[in-house]
Amino acid sequence: MKAYLFLLIVMMIFSSNLLIGKGINELPPFTIAFFRFVVAFLVLLPLGWKSFKQNIPLWKKEWKALLSLALFGMAFFNALVYASLQYTTSTNVAIIEATTPVFTIGLGLLFLKREQLTLNQTIGVILSLAGAIWVIANGSLAVIYHLQFNIGDLLMVGAVIVWAVYSILVKRHNAKFPTYGGLLVMYAIAAACLFPLAFSEWIVSAPSISGKQMLSLLHLGIFPSVIALILWNRAVEEVGPSQASIFFNFLPIFTMIGAALFLGEQIRLVQVIGVTLVIAGVYLSTRSKKRRKINNSARAGN
Repeated sequence: MKAYLFLLIVMMIFSSNLLIGKGINELPPFTIAFFRFVVAFLVLLPLGWKSFKQNIPLWKKEWKALLSLALFGMAFFNALVYASLQYTTSTNVAIIEATTPVFTIGLGLLFLKREQLTLNQTIGVILSLAGAIWVIANGSLAVIYHLQFNIGDLLMVGAVIVWAVYSILVKRHNAKFPTYGGLLVMYAIAAACLFPLAFSEWIVSAPSISGKQMLSLLHLGIFPSVIALILWNRAVEEVGPSQASIFFNFLPIFTMIGAALFLGEQIRLVQVIGVTLVIAGVYLSTRSKKRRKINNSARAGN
């Protein structure tokens, strides 16, 4: 029971990342992402320092893998998310982000040479993509026909693809690294890579960070980057990754409600239809995958 509570809290924290990212979108995206990972690095330092010192040869040996994970999963992904929030609603971003498992399945088929999709998975992929396209097109076929999409929605699609690439990299490399030591190194790499990009934003227009924005940046560095991670890991240890991943379906729901309450965004029928299609599609595609794993385990046991 505690694990499910942790997973709900994690989804609320991830939702707050989008809501706060939208609330401080006066700041440029690379600046937000840079300060997030600087804060995350400092907060994680007490947890990861010992592991970091013990594994210095590992960091040197696997620097390419660490660089790839930090760039795709942290620097590029978050910069694109915060950039998308400059142009579109946090609800749209959350709905598009909810399609991540579908894009991950698709890239896995292309690059990991997995088995073909089942019928249910195929239906799930189609439903999820239809829901995302419906939201991106604002429920209008004319938008699709004339390719008049909101740039923020397209940036978020790019973020989802980047995260799907990161997910494939994680499957290949993540087992090599201790959790907190590895994250500490990746947070440092992400911040270092984001600094010149953030600095270029400061040259164009030096940001004046208010007290409210500073608190928001602290929240992004502490809660989504560290606390949510710890709760997620504890929950996954108890219920497993397949069951835990189902809770990502709550992300667009929590974000939609939070955006209406705190940002004054209206909940539109287009978004309700889109999120319903996306959640149904993700459920079908991930449920099929989970069932196949259970069946394979049962056969192996016999």
